[in-house]
Amino acid sequence: MQFAPVLRSEWLKIATLRSLLGTLLALFAATTAFSAIAGASDTSDPGFDPLSTALSGVMPGQIAAISFGAMAVSSEFQGGALRVSLAAVPQRGRWFAAKATAIAVPALAVGLPTSLAALLAGRAGLGSAADGLTGGEQVRAVVGCGVYLALVALLAAGLATLLRSGVATLSLLIPFIIVVSFVIGDAAGPVVDFLPDRAGLLVIHQNHEGTLGPWSGLAVTALWTAAALLAGAWSLRRRDV
Repeated sequence: MQFAPVLRSEWLKIATLRSLLGTLLALFAATTAFSAIAGASDTSDPGFDPLSTALSGVMPGQIAAISFGAMAVSSEFQGGALRVSLAAVPQRGRWFAAKATAIAVPALAVGLPTSLAALLAGRAGLGSAADGLTGGEQVRAVVGCGVYLALVALLAAGLATLLRSGVATLSLLIPFIIVVSFVIGDAAGPVVDFLPDRAGLLVIHQNHEGTLGPWSGLAVTALWTAAALLAGAWSLRRRDV
């Protein structure tokens, strides 16, 4: 079977599930709303970064992106849906590639305008404190943030395929992001900079220190995502459905 019909089929599954469309709406709403609230930040802090502050809504918003990727895959493991999918598309690698593409495209399509809306809302709240941002920095942050959201959705999809459970995936990834990165991250030393979320979110910072830069940090997130997808593809090929 050719790839295009398989991709169309997987896209229709996503488009007809209200819960998945709801997570994309939540991604836009949460990211934009929390960025707008950033206007209350203390701009006199020496470590104040107007770009990351304006886009700070991506931190809670990424939970919706993770949920989208996990739920898009976990729905296949309910009620024998995966058996039906693989009966129609016996080439498991082709099916998984179509599923990943059907997740990545809408995640990116929503992530990019979400990042732009969040930046505009954040800048409006910050007022003159954000006047020093250059056009290039803002374009990099918007594009990079949109790509980051698509990558974390795919990371969740790969893990959900490996674990065969959306609940297990969310139980692993969400506490990991909240606890490891934000609670013990600074105390864990330079290794934490190579975690998928910390590395990827460098793209929304105006100022950054350390080994990684905005694009190299995003590349680290892409490597984590690729590893998760490869692990998911391996599991799908090796295990019975």
